[in-house]
Amino acid sequence: MLYADIILPLAIAETFTYSVPQELAEAVAVGVRVVVPLGARKFYTGVVYRLHEQKPPGKRLRSIVSVVDERSVAEAVQLRFWEWLAGYYLCGIGQVMNAAIPAALKSSGFDPALQEGYSPRTETHLVLSEELGTEESFNRALDTLRRAKSQYNALLRLADRLAPPDAPALPSYPKARFIGGGHGSSAVVRELQKKGLIRTVEVAISRMESTEASEASLPVLTEAQQQALDEILRHFGESRTALLHGVTGSGKTEIYIHLIDQSLRAGRDALYLLPEIALTTQLIERLQTYFGGRVVVYHSRFNDNMRAECYLRLLKPDREPMLILGVRSSLLLPHSRLGMVIVDEEHETSYKQQDPAPRYQARDAALVLAGLNGASVVLGSATPAVESYYNAVSGKYGLVTLGERYGGAQLPQVLIADMARAGRRGERTSHFSHLLLHQIEQTLSAGEQVILFQNRRGFSPYLQCGTCSAIPTCPHCNVSLTYHKGDSALVCHYCGHTEGAPRVCPACGAADLQTRGFGTEKVEEELGALFPDARIARLDLDATRSARNYARIVSAFDSGRIDILVGTQMVTKGFDFERVTLVGVLNADNLLNYTDFRASERGFQLMMQVAGRAGRRQTAGRVVIQTFQPEHPVLAQVTAGDYTAMFRSQLAERQRFFYPPYCRLIRFTLKHTQKPILDEASDRFHTTMRHIFGRRLLGPETPVIDKVRNEYLCTFLLKVERDRSFAEAKTLAQKVIVQLSEQPGWGSLTIVADIDPM
Repeated sequence: MLYADIILPLAIAETFTYSVPQELAEAVAVGVRVVVPLGARKFYTGVVYRLHEQKPPGKRLRSIVSVVDERSVAEAVQLRFWEWLAGYYLCGIGQVMNAAIPAALKSSGFDPALQEGYSPRTETHLVLSEELGTEESFNRALDTLRRAKSQYNALLRLADRLAPPDAPALPSYPKARFIGGGHGSSAVVRELQKKGLIRTVEVAISRMESTEASEASLPVLTEAQQQALDEILRHFGESRTALLHGVTGSGKTEIYIHLIDQSLRAGRDALYLLPEIALTTQLIERLQTYFGGRVVVYHSRFNDNMRAECYLRLLKPDREPMLILGVRSSLLLPHSRLGMVIVDEEHETSYKQQDPAPRYQARDAALVLAGLNGASVVLGSATPAVESYYNAVSGKYGLVTLGERYGGAQLPQVLIADMARAGRRGERTSHFSHLLLHQIEQTLSAGEQVILFQNRRGFSPYLQCGTCSAIPTCPHCNVSLTYHKGDSALVCHYCGHTEGAPRVCPACGAADLQTRGFGTEKVEEELGALFPDARIARLDLDATRSARNYARIVSAFDSGRIDILVGTQMVTKGFDFERVTLVGVLNADNLLNYTDFRASERGFQLMMQVAGRAGRRQTAGRVVIQTFQPEHPVLAQVTAGDYTAMFRSQLAERQRFFYPPYCRLIRFTLKHTQKPILDEASDRFHTTMRHIFGRRLLGPETPVIDKVRNEYLCTFLLKVERDRSFAEAKTLAQKVIVQLSEQPGWGSLTIVADIDPM
């Protein structure tokens, strides 16, 4: 008897074993999807993980109901990658499968007689009848149409398009294009069909826009770029991984294009990872210039069918090599012939998946995926993560430095605006120093553009009653509600709760509610009053709910139809706008004062990235950074553009306090709807883990936001020495998690283990 271990899309560590009916034995294979029963009335689509002849003892097994695929949807390399993700990030392989396979290719809780969710997009095409297969039969058909000129001409035109001169014959021709091109009316086509001379067929077509590559040759590299490319290729022969540390505007993308071309010419795919969907708009057009329809874009804003089409396209055995361009989720596509992996802006925190599981770091996982495929990896950044740079200088990765801007463009001049001093001297207007306002005025007068960075969206972080000091808070989370003036709403940025903005204080009834702090929406409004003739737009999550809105704003700014662009982190990401000569950082202090050991590193990275948007080619840019801490060492490092100084200071601090790269971290978050039970569970977790790990366990700690979505939170941090077995530490911790999760009376207790937290 044959048995199959099946991966189901559930948050359970184990696979499920089913018997394979004799009539399905030839169709069931590792990696194919099958429909199986679970529970009394539910059916799930799962993936065959293993086939064997060993029946589990003491179990009455149920049988596989049906087989969905003729060939695997999860090949051997992908299954090994799933295994690694589940093992390393402490989650079930079913959770990895759930994240990897698009929703349209998996179903749950359905009647097994129903069809799968994915259906190809089709288009009606015209073909000649089989009876017209010879020249003689075709001419006889034309003779019958001598008196029906429209039908005669339409048949000739269709034949011309199905067999164009000096080109391969086409199997069919789109009906809509034939009629729309004036080759024959709908009535004429119907008459030809009635006479049996032509017929229609449904042809599967792509939902993706297809673009042919132009005749453009690859970008010509400067001497510095060519030297960097040669160094990267040399490092590939040693460690297969290179860190490209290139200042903003140095032309890293041109080097990537050459590496991609080499991979495609060798018959291997290339994977180009980006931290944000926002970065793809300008880049897609550029890459399609060189690689045309071989560029496959994949991200979470695609609908289910589009994601499924991308997934299935990569599984075709006879396809040409492709360039897959996407965010972290594109790492989970069925890659089995990768030759090159590029992780651009590798320092970005958005490469880390937070919820749900698997909580993977795409940068780190990309190295494993590349290893399974025998591929090379380039990590690129102007401000590399401290851990990545440490790996490079210690020899684990090859280090390549590109220290000059493309075309000899100058680095921007950085000016520090002391907001406390400006306030004392009356040199502030609202949230703007007079230094920044003067620079904006000069920039606009010169016909140039401005980017202003404020890392808070909304109008105001919160409202406060001037009479009783009450602050409206979220009913589900222990956090103040952000005021969005445009929608006249209070919004929780943690759970999404939204309510209308009150006119009077809910606590005391006084009509004295006042805004506190400022977000991008308020900046946009105040700029409109200060510069009434300027064209101002906002680029943040609220203004770009759809990809279309995002593209519209970026296109308008790129073409010069917007003078000032206000935004959150979106404006720091890899843009190349020719007319931008001024960048303003409105509140550097909220970047530097997080209670996190990476606060200084991230503050440096964000300010350097946004500063890199200022000035290109022939025009030097200026950057104004507003702060109440002008003596902060990070600001001196940003002003000097000195990444090495930041790296050395952070490395010394982390060695002193024992943080990465000198240790590995696991953050445990305990959650429960009842605070007393959470406190009891936290005490037990602390006692048990301390007995195993001693003082390497820090906590319990109550986070700043200690209640989210009606669950109270408590966190612990485990530090594991580099020379200790990280796998063993995770195994011991997992046993404690299972033990406490099964404690009677703690039914809804959740313990989340976040490996390598950001």
